[in-house]
Amino acid sequence: MPRLLVDVRPLRENRNFRLLFTGQLVSLLGSNLTLVAIPFEVYQKTHSSLWVGLASLFQLPCLIAGALWGGAMGDRFDKRTLLVVGSLVSALLSGGLALNASSLRGNIVLLMVLAAFSAGAGGFTGPVRSAAIPKMVGGEQLIAAYSLNQIVMNLGPFIGAALAGELIAVVGVSSCYAIDAFTFVVLTLFTCLMSAMKPTGQHTGVAMMRAIFDGFKYVRSNALAQAVYLVDLNAMVFGLPRALFPAMALTVYHGGPRTFGLLSAAPGAGALVMAVLTGWIDRVHRQGRLIALVVIGWGAAMTLLGIVHVLWFGLLCLAIAGATDVISTILRNTVLQNAITDEFRGRISSVQMAVVTGGPRLGDAESGVVASLTSTEFSIVSGGIACIVGVIVLLRWRPSFWNHDV
Repeated sequence: MPRLLVDVRPLRENRNFRLLFTGQLVSLLGSNLTLVAIPFEVYQKTHSSLWVGLASLFQLPCLIAGALWGGAMGDRFDKRTLLVVGSLVSALLSGGLALNASSLRGNIVLLMVLAAFSAGAGGFTGPVRSAAIPKMVGGEQLIAAYSLNQIVMNLGPFIGAALAGELIAVVGVSSCYAIDAFTFVVLTLFTCLMSAMKPTGQHTGVAMMRAIFDGFKYVRSNALAQAVYLVDLNAMVFGLPRALFPAMALTVYHGGPRTFGLLSAAPGAGALVMAVLTGWIDRVHRQGRLIALVVIGWGAAMTLLGIVHVLWFGLLCLAIAGATDVISTILRNTVLQNAITDEFRGRISSVQMAVVTGGPRLGDAESGVVASLTSTEFSIVSGGIACIVGVIVLLRWRPSFWNHDV
């Protein structure tokens, strides 16, 4: 099925990409244990979806600062060195989360602070890693490389989230953080085996803040990049009720940690299946049009999730949403990387990283606040509808995105 299955040539032909792929695969399994453990631990201590959302929002400033700094540094220095440093810092922070959770009286303030710094470390390495991919593979293999990257990005949530529910139920949340710390050490070792990735442009004479500002100025001049960011931000802020998963598991579906693990794993399951079946995407010419349609599909799936209170149907809705997100992510990354020059690649990737990882945290706060004022179900349904309306508004503002043809 060569026209349907993902193209694996970047893995066969590029040693750096192969090492990045393998190291990320191991690390993301651990990272998703932590992503599930943090909201569950917060909900367990507070019994409030609002606090879960606020805990996620608290991570946002560190994440954005880390992403902007990492993007600017990635355009100046060897990307391999930056990835090694970032991975080691993340390992230490996950170890701190494990120690806090294993103590008799785990401190929720320390939990939120460590989680925020951990998000900042992830924000730092994210744009560096994303900007490194186009340097590893040729332009003709860019879609294939991002498709393979999506397999890694979604295998982690699928296995990691399901495993996290089991670990929390049997061992406790501290085990999730400890395993995450170990996987970051493994990622560091794989990164050390990669060859150096020196910057292309001349940036040493430009102040760091000026370099970051130049990146934002570049985005302001590129309507296509703006549309890519906004369509994703719209979906993540309004259409991702991640902060409500603990409440859904306990009050809507009347389950426990295992049900929460299934809800967290379902988007990754759908995304993983779709990521394997992405061989057809490189033949899509109207890329902006397909991005808009799958984001509308995401919003519709989330609306149905809030209306129908049957666990298997809810898991199916989340899996379908995950599948649509893979298509959107691959095409958004491809459109963005083809629309920018290499000397700005790290900084533009940092803005992308801030949007991709910051949007869900804004969404956590939005869904948590709405749920606290109304109900869990209303928060999910209204968010899905707002996501669909947001896409329509964006297309009216940026019709060139809908008509974008490669």
